[in-house]
Amino acid sequence: MKPEIVLDIKCKVGEGPLWHPLEKRLYWLDIPEGIIYRYDPETGMVEEVYRGDIVGGYTIQEDGSLLLFMEEGVVKLWKNNKLITLIEEFPALKGTRFNDVITDPAGRVFCGTMPDKRGEAYLYRLDINGRLTLILNKVGLSNGMGFTPDKKQMYFTDSKKGEIYVFDYNVKDGSLSNQRLFLKAGEEGIGPDGLTVDAEGYVWSARWNGSCIKRFTPDGKEVLEVIFPARKITCMTFGGVDYQDIYITSAGGDKRPEEGTGAGSLFRLNTRIQGLPEHLSRICF
Repeated sequence: MKPEIVLDIKCKVGEGPLWHPLEKRLYWLDIPEGIIYRYDPETGMVEEVYRGDIVGGYTIQEDGSLLLFMEEGVVKLWKNNKLITLIEEFPALKGTRFNDVITDPAGRVFCGTMPDKRGEAYLYRLDINGRLTLILNKVGLSNGMGFTPDKKQMYFTDSKKGEIYVFDYNVKDGSLSNQRLFLKAGEEGIGPDGLTVDAEGYVWSARWNGSCIKRFTPDGKEVLEVIFPARKITCMTFGGVDYQDIYITSAGGDKRPEEGTGAGSLFRLNTRIQGLPEHLSRICF
């Protein structure tokens, strides 16, 4: 498989691609620049839909609005080009920010963080009523997550430790249990980043500093590697009308001589492998 460059925009840290099922368009972030982009594959049009404070991750709500996870535990709703603050701040996240997030099958959101001043990152769960619950501490750096097709298990990436874990997941209360190692994904200077799961239950993992994405069987065997002209591949998501296109983000667009000719670009692969839509969040309080 050879990736195509869809948009050559030189993101500093392109991240968080999500296919918007209501709009049939792709969204993604440039985290340090505080920008959310939107791309329409039918027309080729790309636009900034948000520019402001840093957004580490976001979800798409049932009504099509965006739920933004920001610095110091701030959560805001981006609706009709207006920001509505839902959580002003969260004292436990002083000095850090949210990073990768994912909506669960019930509309809750699992939201990971970057390391704080003590070097510790966390995984929280935001319930529909707005309550934040600590799920994991002593994490190196919270990153890519995904659910198995039967919704009974959830994957979670710790980029700093170079490991991907799998948990048993209870849709009734959103609890995680029975943590075990899915695979040791880190190599010297290379770490696992974003993650998604396809309809066959295979796990896709992006590689920061590894210039690639990898596909693994449900028991952790590598079956595919796709190489990119960018060292820092950050995340991927399935999209398109048939969910057989994978959109992939990358970082390093401001340092292309050392990061690669396609660093910061948005890429696409037509895999002929069936993906799954991401769940829509239902946070309302």
